[in-house]
Amino acid sequence: MKAPSIASWDRSMMVLAVGMAVLTAVTAVGILVDDRVLTGAPIWLKPFKFSVSILLYSLALAWMLSLLPRRSPVAERSAFVIVLALFVEMAIVVVQVIRGTTSHFNMSTPFDTALWNTMFAAIIALFFAHVLIAVAVLRARIRDRVVKTGIGLGLGVSWLGLVVAAPMQSAHTVGVPDGGPGLPVTGWSTAGGDLRIGHFIGLHALQVLPLLAWALNRYATRLPETARVRLLLVAGAGYAGLTVLTTWQALRGQPLFEPDGLTLGVLAGLILAVLAGAALSVTRTGEGSPSVSGVSIG
Repeated sequence: MKAPSIASWDRSMMVLAVGMAVLTAVTAVGILVDDRVLTGAPIWLKPFKFSVSILLYSLALAWMLSLLPRRSPVAERSAFVIVLALFVEMAIVVVQVIRGTTSHFNMSTPFDTALWNTMFAAIIALFFAHVLIAVAVLRARIRDRVVKTGIGLGLGVSWLGLVVAAPMQSAHTVGVPDGGPGLPVTGWSTAGGDLRIGHFIGLHALQVLPLLAWALNRYATRLPETARVRLLLVAGAGYAGLTVLTTWQALRGQPLFEPDGLTLGVLAGLILAVLAGAALSVTRTGEGSPSVSGVSIG
């Protein structure tokens, strides 16, 4: 399967990507020249992180939509909804930074409440549009099973990343107030649980798992296609498990790098399960000797 040219990537998603690239540059300058601090971090750091994350998200979706063998009105409309929702969210984040206040969970005034409610509605719209795109991709006849599996898993686990954000009803942290000591750049709490971690990990499965599919097709061609698909399924299950584990750890008020024995035990079990699954995927192909599938996406 030949890789589609960038010119064929979804236009609305590419518009979003360009907008986020510009905003990344603007907010990077803001971090350097604006010395204001909000919730313990440079005030422009949050929109910087969001713009980088959305840039990666939009590029991944733009590429995935270009792989559909024919136009999908449902996927295209859903992509437009996602673009609109993310532009609304980022506009509100930037407006609140300019005003010198927070955007998420801010209901201190009627205006702040209206902005937060608008942002929340945009997030809900994005959530359902993401599901519709996943369904459209899974129903499409993409000939390369490895690519299709990577895309499907990426969409599915990133949807899980959206789901695990649900406990963030009024704050990002558990056991401590927002704005306390945190890790560099990410700001993830070092004093209590932080629900942003599982959300971040899960959301970026959209890039990690399709990239793994590309790597397997590019560098593991001696493995049968079935073995590569099984490896992806194991990786997807492990990635989903890590998303749930870090969210569960946060809900119990534990900082990421201060897990208790139970968390470490579950993590060890997850790692062993992934390693065992990977070994079985390679050794039990059911296709005789290794063969080259002749399929590539790059």
